[in-house]
Amino acid sequence: MTESFRHTDRDRTIVFGSGAIETSADLLGDGYTLLTTARAAATAPGVAARAAAVVDVPPGAVPPLAAQLRPAITGERLVALGGGRVIDTAKAIAAADGLPGPVAIPTSLSGAEMTGVHRHALGVPEDRPRSRASIVINDPTLSASQPEDRLAASSANALGHGLTAVVSTSSTPIARTVALDAVGRLARAWSSVGPDRPGVALGALMAGWAVDRSGLGPHHALCQTAVRSTSLDHASANAALLPHTARAYRSRAPERSAGIEAETGIAPEGLADLLRDRAGADGLGALGSDGGLLERMVETASARPELERVPPPFSADEIRAIYLAAAGLPGCSRPAPD
Repeated sequence: MTESFRHTDRDRTIVFGSGAIETSADLLGDGYTLLTTARAAATAPGVAARAAAVVDVPPGAVPPLAAQLRPAITGERLVALGGGRVIDTAKAIAAADGLPGPVAIPTSLSGAEMTGVHRHALGVPEDRPRSRASIVINDPTLSASQPEDRLAASSANALGHGLTAVVSTSSTPIARTVALDAVGRLARAWSSVGPDRPGVALGALMAGWAVDRSGLGPHHALCQTAVRSTSLDHASANAALLPHTARAYRSRAPERSAGIEAETGIAPEGLADLLRDRAGADGLGALGSDGGLLERMVETASARPELERVPPPFSADEIRAIYLAAAGLPGCSRPAPD
């Protein structure tokens, strides 16, 4: 059974467990501006009821969304209830307006609630300090509530965080230890017919904590490039790409990859295969029908600084091969699940 806890981590408080919203009412307070979606708000009606204002976050990219929604924000207290896009939008607004870090209540396994990574609102200088959630309220009945295929895709994102934090040269021994534990929890949570949702949620939270210390790596550089270039959503792109980036990680850091396998009982790429198949992520959207798209993606991804965190940096040829394999295009073999 996954235990509930409250943990103070520097200037951030993390509350985890079933009923976390109710047990952290003292932290949440009331009179805040809530950024959310209709679907997310319906999962936690009490959070919306205590808000002074509710701002709907429509579909779209974070930079224009944050710029569009900034005028609707009243007061200094922001609460973000939703997936990574909603939480990143709240962080971008907080950074743009010099507000305290928002309260983040995740409804997916994006890890956005745990990191200081986000794109700035349009018009905000790139060197402006970024924001990080000051309070995280993670209730597995919300954060791991997605249908099983979507949960598997979101878990691939979390696994990517964990693997990167283990192998990255910019990581630390503490971050690697937490990441290894996180990967083990994700592996155990997906080892049965039905996932252990609290275990998945805690593994994802810990992986997000670890990658916040190590920084994102090549997997997420390739994934984010794919999302911004194709019609695929972030979680599905993670699930499609991770088996191939995990194998590339093993070739660069074989001892650390072997350590993951010894800890979890399954090779990292084998777990990535399992999540891809459980997610039904069998391609990369428009990449299969746009001849010029691949080269644009390779050019963009090749310039990302995250590639240097798992040396040697990925070459254009290797990036191209990974995209082709993940897309399942003719002539590209995809390894069978272990």
